[in-house]
Amino acid sequence: MAHRIPGLFITGTDTGVGKTYVAAIIARRLVADGRNVGVYKPAASGCSQAGGIHVSDDALALWNAAGRPGELDRVCPQCFKAPLAPHLAALAEGRRLDARQLRQGLEYWRGRSEIILVEGAGGLMSPLGEDEYVADLAEEFGFPLVVVARNVLGTINQTLQTLITACVFREGLPIAGVVLNHPAIPPANDASLSQNRRELATRCVPPILAEVAWGADQTDVPVDWFSLAR
Repeated sequence: MAHRIPGLFITGTDTGVGKTYVAAIIARRLVADGRNVGVYKPAASGCSQAGGIHVSDDALALWNAAGRPGELDRVCPQCFKAPLAPHLAALAEGRRLDARQLRQGLEYWRGRSEIILVEGAGGLMSPLGEDEYVADLAEEFGFPLVVVARNVLGTINQTLQTLITACVFREGLPIAGVVLNHPAIPPANDASLSQNRRELATRCVPPILAEVAWGADQTDVPVDWFSLAR
């Protein structure tokens, strides 16, 4: 899928690693730099219900972080209640995940944004149907990946597996780099916390872009997100 403006595709090494939290930090930084930011989450499950409609908390967080551009329901056009893979959550409601809308939903943000941040559901190999994955959307959109990894014991394996998957999926997915995140209060007995960043930096080809401390509202080092996008 050809794109006319730059973007970043935020993915994670697992569910619950803080993709939305990191994506919101990126959005706020871009807005502070004077950029018009579009935010798009093709599908979400585990959504809350308000006024008879499903609302994605992730979409709301992204929309607020980007300065409330456009219409909220365009941030995540397909929302489902059950905490399952989106296509299964849709079936639980007697609906179907619309593969065409997953792609066409991005068009709303073209022409009204200088950069688009797309947040995937789960990790790259999270399914979006019987034979389709989040990685398929990432490949079609063409935006470089920002891989969010949880800074805990085991993250080296999970992060390297995600990067390998990106490299071998179809013709390979472009990778901007990795952001280490602390989505929960760091356990005092996890000795890996002081080693993970250094270990990943020596083993990963893509750079470790930054780290986000527990409760922080910015990365530990400045990152030029716009220059990483394409």
